Amino acid sequence: MNNQNLEITSRFEKSWNETEKIFDMLLENGFERLIPLREFISKLKAKGENQHFRIGTSLYRLIFSRSIEHGLRDDQKQLIIDTLDKNDYKIIFRDGYKKYKEYRISDLNEVRLIKLLETLKGSIAD
Repeated sequence: MNNQNLEITSRFEKSWNETEKIFDMLLENGFERLIPLREFISKLKAKGENQHFRIGTSLYRLIFSRSIEHGLRDDQKQLIIDTLDKNDYKIIFRDGYKKYKEYRISDLNEVRLIKLLETLKGSIAD
């Protein structure tokens, strides 16, 4: 792996560590509805997905991207898992302002979500 790829991977992994800390803090403060999402993060990290995505959070949302820098530009792809309630999630896959997919699920292991993560993983890190 060249130095540029090592730097990108390092930034991606750092985003996972920071996001895990945020979710842990939220769970310690009574946000139990986030337990399945925190477990999902751990499962993906154990599979090595922390080397392929940057993740971040905005309130109850978990956001996946291939952004090298913190913060998303308007033209970058992103996958959003919005926690509406425990086991009730809105999934949004967008490229900038354009929404490609939007639906609700109750299980984070649903095939449609996993396929969207694979689609995002196939895009260029930028």
